[in-house]
Amino acid sequence: MKIKPALRFWQIWNVSFGFLGIQIGFALQSANVSRILSNLGADLHSLSFFWLAAPVMGLIVQPIVGAASDRTWNRFGRRGSYILGGAFIAAVAMWLMPNSAALVSFIPALIFGALMFALMDGSFNITMQPFRALVADMVPDSQRTLGYSVQSFLINTGAVVGSVLPYFLTNILKVSNTAAEGEVPASVIWSFYIGGAILLLSVIWTVFKTKEYPPKVYCDQNGIDYEKWMEEGRQKKSLGEKLTNFWHLFTQMPKVMIQLALVQFFSWFALYIMWVYTTPAVAQHAFGTAIGDASSELYQEAGNWVGVLFGAYSLFAALFSLVMTKIANTFGRKTTYGLALLLGGLGYVSMYFFNSPNMLILSMVGVGISWAAILAMPYSILSESLPADKMGVYMGIFNFTIAGPQIISGFLGGAILRSVFQNEAIYMLMICGVSMFLGALAVAFIKTPQKK
Repeated sequence: MKIKPALRFWQIWNVSFGFLGIQIGFALQSANVSRILSNLGADLHSLSFFWLAAPVMGLIVQPIVGAASDRTWNRFGRRGSYILGGAFIAAVAMWLMPNSAALVSFIPALIFGALMFALMDGSFNITMQPFRALVADMVPDSQRTLGYSVQSFLINTGAVVGSVLPYFLTNILKVSNTAAEGEVPASVIWSFYIGGAILLLSVIWTVFKTKEYPPKVYCDQNGIDYEKWMEEGRQKKSLGEKLTNFWHLFTQMPKVMIQLALVQFFSWFALYIMWVYTTPAVAQHAFGTAIGDASSELYQEAGNWVGVLFGAYSLFAALFSLVMTKIANTFGRKTTYGLALLLGGLGYVSMYFFNSPNMLILSMVGVGISWAAILAMPYSILSESLPADKMGVYMGIFNFTIAGPQIISGFLGGAILRSVFQNEAIYMLMICGVSMFLGALAVAFIKTPQKK
C-alpha cells in the first residue's frame, strides 16, 4: 500500500475552501430562519417543527450522497460533482427563501418559505457530506487533524461573515431592517443574496483547484483491490440489494462510531435548541420584548444582535481552531474534546445570568470553543477507523448521530417551552448547557484505536 504524500498547507486550504461559502449560507440560515419564519407568520411553538426540515434532509441525503460519491468518477473527480451541484441548488434556494411573500400567491408564503428552507438545507447536505470525505480522501493520516482544523477554521470564518451580514448591512450600509407584517426586512434579503453568491464562488474554487486522485491511484494508496472496486461500481443492484448492503454496513460500523454517537447526541441536541430559540430568548431576556412579539422594531434589533452573537461564537471557534491541533497533540484529542464541550456548557448557562446584550458576547467564548471541537474532533477520531473505500457512506451514516438528536429536540422543544417554561425561551438555553455537560462526560467512553 502506497502512502499518501503530504500536502502543502495551501493544498489543504484549497481542499476545504468551499466550506467558507457553505458556512456563510449555513450561518445565515442558523441566525435568521426562525426570524424569517416568524416574519412570515410562524408562532413560537411551531418553530421547532419547521426546523425539523434540517435534520430530516440530512438524514435522507447524506448517506445516499456519501454512498454514490464513493463510486463516482468524472471530470470533476469523485466528490466534486456533488459538491458543485449541491452548491448551485443551495444558492438558488437562498435567493428565493427570504422573498417568499413576494414570489408566491398560490400557497401561503410561510409554506413556501418552509419548502425553500428544506431545499436549502438539503442542498447544504449534498455539498457538505462529500467535503467531509474529500479531506479524508486527500489528506494523509499524519495531517488528518490539521486538515479538519483548517476546515474548522474556514467554517467558522464563514460563519462570522454570514452571521454579521444583516447587522453590517443595517448599521453600516443603512439597509432597512424593518418590513411590513408578513414580509422580511431588506437587510435579511440582501444578506441571503450575498451569501448565496459567495457560497457558489467558493465551492467552484475548491472543485477546480483540487485534483482528486484517479481511481487507480486512490485504490493503490488505500490498499484497495482496484479491479474489485471497479466491478462493484459497475454492478446494477436492486433497491432491496442496496438496502441490504446498507444495513450490513450499518451493523458493521466501527465501535468508535457508536461511542462517538453518545457524545454527538448531547452536542447536537443542544445546538438545535440554540439555533431555534436563541432569537426569542435574547429578545425576551436581553431586549425586554413581550412573549410572542415577532415584528416590532425592538425584536428585529434583537434578531440582528443574535447574528452578532453567532458571529462572535464563530470567531472564537475560528481562533480556537488555530491552536486546536497543537492542544490535541499535546493533551490528546479526547481531553481536548471533553474540555471544549464543558466550556460550551458553561457558555450556555451563563446566558441566563447575563441580561445585557453586550455581556452575552462573553458567553459565546465557551460556545465557540465547543463548536470548533464539534466540527473537527469527531471526524478526526472517526476517520482513522473507517475503510477508505467506504469513507463516503460511513461519513453519511455518521450523520445519523447529528440528525437524530435534532429530530428528537425538534419534537420535544415546543412542548417543553410551552408546558414547562411558560414560553420563556431563555430556559431552553439552560437545557443546552446541561446537555453539553453530559456530552463532555460521554467523551470518557470513547476508545480510540490508537493514541496520537
